[in-house]
Amino acid sequence: MTDTTQTTAATAPVSASFGQTQDGTEVQLYTLTNGHGLKVSITNYGGTITSLLVPDKAGKPGEIVLGFADVSGYQSPEFRKAGPYFGALIGRYGNRIAKGRFTLDGQEYTLAKNNGENTLHGGKIGFDKVIWQAEPGTSAEGQTLKLTYLSKDGEEGYPGNLSVTVVYTLTADDTLKIDYSATTDKATPVNLTNHAYFNLSGGKDVLGHEVTIAADRYNVVDAGLIPTGELRPVKGTPFDFTTPHTIGERIAQVPGGYDHNWLLNPAAGQPAATVYEPTTGRTMQVSTTEPGLQFYTGNFLDGTLKGAKGQVYGKHAGFCMETQHFPDSPNQPTFPSTILKPGQTLKSTTIYKFGVRQ
Repeated sequence: MTDTTQTTAATAPVSASFGQTQDGTEVQLYTLTNGHGLKVSITNYGGTITSLLVPDKAGKPGEIVLGFADVSGYQSPEFRKAGPYFGALIGRYGNRIAKGRFTLDGQEYTLAKNNGENTLHGGKIGFDKVIWQAEPGTSAEGQTLKLTYLSKDGEEGYPGNLSVTVVYTLTADDTLKIDYSATTDKATPVNLTNHAYFNLSGGKDVLGHEVTIAADRYNVVDAGLIPTGELRPVKGTPFDFTTPHTIGERIAQVPGGYDHNWLLNPAAGQPAATVYEPTTGRTMQVSTTEPGLQFYTGNFLDGTLKGAKGQVYGKHAGFCMETQHFPDSPNQPTFPSTILKPGQTLKSTTIYKFGVRQ
């Protein structure tokens, strides 16, 4: 009898055209599969996860991420204006840097501002809008896609030539693993993440999803979503997900909805976060080597974007769990450092594990 898991792992991911960018560059879509019906599609444009099919409790695969059918969706005027970063790799610095500037080794650096007076997710042309070099392959765990990109000294205002490698692996035990690594020739802040929007139900919103986050503090932010520096206990607040709560249960108590960084402190061997969707039975566990988790509930989606099958992406159509260092760390000396120096190698791993509850 053939072991389907091994058979799948022995073959590299398949690739197909994902269309042309606005400047005429052909981009590819790589599809990784395992023996249990999981299938993830990733394009080398922005290292973007465009589709993730996961079986429900009846064994029927369904789409659980927000995305488009070809690259034009990620370059449309509507998408550019909305800026939701669906499924993309984020860098050089995920999340916000206040006033688009920081000082490092006595020198002030000015960044491209793209979020009011602040810099968000790397600037105007972050890692989500570049073409990555792609190498599909296999490992002992399953099918892989290795993506590499050289962010040159001065790109979006950041110092140093930063060489970045991201490896996506779809494993036999139903996890999507993302391994990040980076080196630089000049000290620079680095904060890499993925901006997938999940909806485990495939329905119109995620408010009925039950969420647990292993964190007893979160970053308090100002009106521009920049941390004030205060690390506030979650106990007794709508930010307390140490026990399961649905997203919609207390979201009205949070002005604008959830878009905050939680300080992770999972017990040994426990996930950083767990999500359960009762109608389909789908579950997702998030494990990471990162100290923080940006939990975002699609507050800015307004129905102007439509998915690969015409579905309307309205408010709360998806949620993000962006594993990361803290926002604005280069300007917050009490936060864990995000400075990568020559001779050092940044290494970070995040795992999304999928399953079902009957």
